[in-house]
Amino acid sequence: MNDTHPDIAARFQNLMMLNSSERRLRMGCSMYDTAKKIVQSAVYERRPGITAAQMRKEIFIRFYGLEFSRADRERILEALG
Repeated sequence: MNDTHPDIAARFQNLMMLNSSERRLRMGCSMYDTAKKIVQSAVYERRPGITAAQMRKEIFIRFYGLEFSRADRERILEALG
Protein backbone atom coordinates (compact mmCIF):
# COMPACT_ATOMS: atom_id res chain seq x y z
CA MET A 1 0.00 0.00 0.00
CA ASN A 2 1.23 3.45 -0.84
CA ASP A 3 -0.99 6.34 0.16
CA THR A 4 1.60 9.07 -0.41
CA HIS A 5 0.87 11.51 -3.21
CA PRO A 6 3.52 11.15 -5.97
CA ASP A 7 4.54 14.83 -5.67
CA ILE A 8 5.17 14.44 -1.95
CA ALA A 9 7.05 11.18 -2.47
CA ALA A 10 9.31 12.87 -5.04
CA ARG A 11 9.88 15.83 -2.72
CA PHE A 12 10.80 13.50 0.15
CA GLN A 13 13.15 11.53 -2.13
CA ASN A 14 14.89 14.74 -3.16
CA LEU A 15 15.27 15.80 0.48
CA MET A 16 16.77 12.43 1.42
CA MET A 17 19.23 12.60 -1.45
CA LEU A 18 20.58 15.88 -0.05
CA ASN A 19 22.04 13.83 2.81
CA SER A 20 25.39 12.12 2.38
CA SER A 21 25.48 8.38 1.74
CA GLU A 22 26.89 7.91 5.23
CA ARG A 23 24.04 9.89 6.79
CA ARG A 24 21.42 7.89 4.87
CA LEU A 25 23.06 4.64 5.96
CA ARG A 26 23.10 5.80 9.59
CA MET A 27 19.43 6.75 9.34
CA GLY A 28 18.54 3.33 7.96
CA CYS A 29 20.53 1.52 10.65
CA SER A 30 18.89 3.63 13.34
CA MET A 31 15.42 2.83 11.99
CA TYR A 32 16.26 -0.89 11.92
CA ASP A 33 17.53 -0.77 15.50
CA THR A 34 14.36 0.99 16.62
CA ALA A 35 12.13 -1.52 14.83
CA LYS A 36 14.09 -4.40 16.37
CA LYS A 37 13.65 -2.94 19.87
CA ILE A 38 9.91 -2.57 19.30
CA VAL A 39 9.66 -6.21 18.18
CA GLN A 40 11.77 -7.39 21.14
CA SER A 41 9.57 -5.47 23.55
CA ALA A 42 6.41 -7.00 22.10
CA VAL A 43 7.89 -10.49 22.23
CA TYR A 44 9.12 -10.05 25.84
CA GLU A 45 5.67 -8.86 26.84
CA ARG A 46 4.10 -11.98 25.36
CA ARG A 47 6.89 -14.40 26.40
CA PRO A 48 8.79 -13.01 29.42
CA GLY A 49 11.07 -16.05 29.81
CA ILE A 50 12.20 -16.24 26.19
CA THR A 51 15.79 -17.31 25.54
CA ALA A 52 18.21 -15.40 23.32
CA ALA A 53 17.99 -18.12 20.63
CA GLN A 54 14.20 -17.99 20.68
CA MET A 55 14.33 -14.20 20.40
CA ARG A 56 16.58 -14.42 17.32
CA LYS A 57 14.03 -16.74 15.74
CA GLU A 58 11.12 -14.43 16.58
CA ILE A 59 12.92 -11.44 15.11
CA PHE A 60 13.80 -13.38 11.96
CA ILE A 61 10.21 -14.55 11.50
CA ARG A 62 8.76 -11.07 11.98
CA PHE A 63 11.26 -9.31 9.74
CA TYR A 64 12.00 -11.89 7.05
CA GLY A 65 9.84 -14.98 7.56
CA LEU A 66 7.57 -14.44 4.58
CA GLU A 67 10.50 -13.80 2.23
CA PHE A 68 11.62 -17.43 2.23
CA SER A 69 10.08 -20.75 1.27
CA ARG A 70 8.96 -22.94 4.15
CA ALA A 71 11.97 -25.25 3.70
CA ASP A 72 14.45 -22.34 3.64
CA ARG A 73 12.75 -20.71 6.61
CA GLU A 74 13.01 -23.93 8.63
CA ARG A 75 16.67 -24.32 7.72
CA ILE A 76 17.42 -20.73 8.78
CA LEU A 77 15.49 -21.12 12.04
CA GLU A 78 17.45 -24.27 12.82
CA ALA A 79 20.72 -22.41 12.23
CA LEU A 80 19.61 -19.59 14.54
CA GLY A 81 19.60 -21.94 17.46
